[in-house]
This record gives sequence, C-alpha cells and structure tokens, in this order.
Amino acid sequence: MKKNSIAVMLPVMLCFFSMGFVDLVGIASNYVQKDLGLTDGEAGIMPSLVFFWFLIFSVPTGMLMNKIGRKKTVLLSIIVTVLSLLIPIFGNSYAVMLVAFSLLGIGNALMQTSLNPLVATIVTGDGLASTLTFGQFVKAIASFLAPYIAMWGATAAIPSFGLEWRVLFPIYAIIGVLAVFALSATPIDEPKSEGKASTIGQCFALLGKPFILLCFLGIMCHVGIDVGTNTYAPKILIERLGWSLDEAAFATSLYFIFRTIGCFTGSGILAKISGKAFLGISSAMIVASMLCLALGETQMMLYIGIALVGYGNSNVFSICFSQALLHDQKHQNEISGLMIMGLFGGTLFPMAMGYASDALGTLGAVAVMGIGALYLCFFTLKTKK
Repeated sequence: MKKNSIAVMLPVMLCFFSMGFVDLVGIASNYVQKDLGLTDGEAGIMPSLVFFWFLIFSVPTGMLMNKIGRKKTVLLSIIVTVLSLLIPIFGNSYAVMLVAFSLLGIGNALMQTSLNPLVATIVTGDGLASTLTFGQFVKAIASFLAPYIAMWGATAAIPSFGLEWRVLFPIYAIIGVLAVFALSATPIDEPKSEGKASTIGQCFALLGKPFILLCFLGIMCHVGIDVGTNTYAPKILIERLGWSLDEAAFATSLYFIFRTIGCFTGSGILAKISGKAFLGISSAMIVASMLCLALGETQMMLYIGIALVGYGNSNVFSICFSQALLHDQKHQNEISGLMIMGLFGGTLFPMAMGYASDALGTLGAVAVMGIGALYLCFFTLKTKK
C-alpha cells in the first residue's frame, strides 16, 4: 500500500458505502408494490432493471475511464446515484420509480466498474484482494441498513415530511453528496493511458485471453449463486420443512448475516494467505453447502447449508476481480468493465434455475448452483498465487 494510503482509503470506503445504495431496490420495490397495488410481475421489473444496466454500461464505462480517468468516473457515478435518490422525494408513481431505479442501476454500473480499478491505483499486489473484500464489507453495511431505515421511516412517530418509508432516499442522498466532496478533495495519482483508447471490439477481444475469460465466468457463477440463494433458500425450507413464507423468510437474513461476516473476516484472511488458497477454501464451502441444500431434510442441515454458501461466496468476487486486474495491468479499465458485465449472471442463473425447479423441484435449482460451485473449484486450479 502506498504512502498516505490510509487518508486516501477513507473517502474511497465512503464510496463503497455509496455502492451499497443499489440494494435498497429490494425493500423499496416491496413498499412501492404495496403503495400502488402492483402485481408481482410489475414490481419485479424494478430490481431487474439493475442487472440490465450492467449489461449495457459496464464496457463503455471502462472506455470512459481511459478518457477522463478513474476518479472522475467514480465521481460521475455517485452524482448519477444521488440524482436517482432525489427523484422519489417528489413522487412515488410507477413511472417515477422506474426512472429512479434505472438511474440507480446506471450509477451503480458506473461505480462498480470504476471504483475497483481506482482501488488498484492505491493498493497493489497481494493487498488488492483484501482491500476489495473490505470494500465489499463496507458496501454490505449500506445494504443491511436500508430495510431498517425504510421501516423506521414508515413506522416511527416522527415528522418525515410526508415521505414515510421514502425518507431512506434523502438520507442516502446526503451520504452520497458527502462521498462526492470527500473524494473530490482527495489527491490520487492515476496511471496515464498509453496509446489510443480501446474500442468496444477491442474490449470484448480481451475475453479471448483464456485467463480473463475464466475470471469473467467466475464472477458470473458468483453472482448466479448469490441471487439464486437469495431467491430459493426460503423456497427450499418451505418445500422440505413445510414452513410458511413468513417462517422461511429468515433464510435470506441468515445468508446475508454470514455473507457480511465473510466479507469482514475475509479481508484479514486474504492479508495472511494467498487468494488461490482462500478461493479453494471458499469453493469447497460452497460445494459442501450445495450438498446440504440438496440432501438436507432437517432445519439444522439446511441452515448449515445456507450459512456455508453465505460465507463461502462472500469473497469470490474480490478474488476473481483482483486476479483479472493483476493479470493484465495495461488494460485494467477495459477488464474492469468486462468483469462487472459478468454481474449479468444474476439474470441468467435464476432463469435456468426456474426451468430446473419446474422440472425437479428445488433440487433442480440447487443443481444449477452446484454447476457454478464446481466451476469455481476448477477456476481455483487455474488461478495464480
């Protein structure tokens, strides 16, 4: 880590907190559905917009960084995010919320693509994966707090200017503004781009490098397992234990608890052991979790499976991302865009899991995630120390 990096990393971590704002779409879509009387299909469009914009904006953002720099791109991403948070203050119609969530997704795609390479400017070598993991922990705090702030605004006997649960938006917008000022005031020396800026075709051509493609697929599997577990963990408890949805809803909370613990402890572990070793341990935990979820018939066994996948999957993104950036340091901006585009796996995996579940029940959905888990084991063998 470079000199004075601690002073630099504080505002960068505030940016990671801002990155977590995107996860408010989960609780917000539930409140919007209740307020407007939407169907599940209409409400489901809102969170799906987030993944759509990752597909569209990730690679162009990598090219944008070559022109204006990583820091300026991060600042732009937070400004777009703050704008998205201001819109719901003035109304909560379906059209207004779709626009707000679209901008939130665009801002997050810009931020995810540019913030991680900005960290690579400050932290080099083995410390990169550890720092990115700690950033994911800070992001998880914002994700964890969002539902509680919304519920507080909806139920607390305090003046909320008529916003109720929407008080969440101005609170996070204020934090976003603070992140803009903090990062703007922080000097960061960035490497200058060499030669002409890459074209979109040249960016995608980097997937022709075998190791970059392996990292890309690793991130797709990570996100697929993440979204799949969030979606199907309660359904597994309902099917195996005969629970109601209210009883099974704790499964999602259990997953996030262990994922947050994994991000926090993983930062320290990655500072002590290699990313390859930790990825191997994490992949083994995910495979074990899939066996528990596939074969478990008791509450304890299923809870163990959910906890294992939560902890095991918590550090996979940081390791895959850092391995890709360190593999080709001349094209880090373009590679960042490609890796973030891999988050589109959060759309592809649930689709496959849905068809498999229709045919085989939740066992089919677990089997699809199991394929992703086995790939991560294979990828571990290909990673570098």
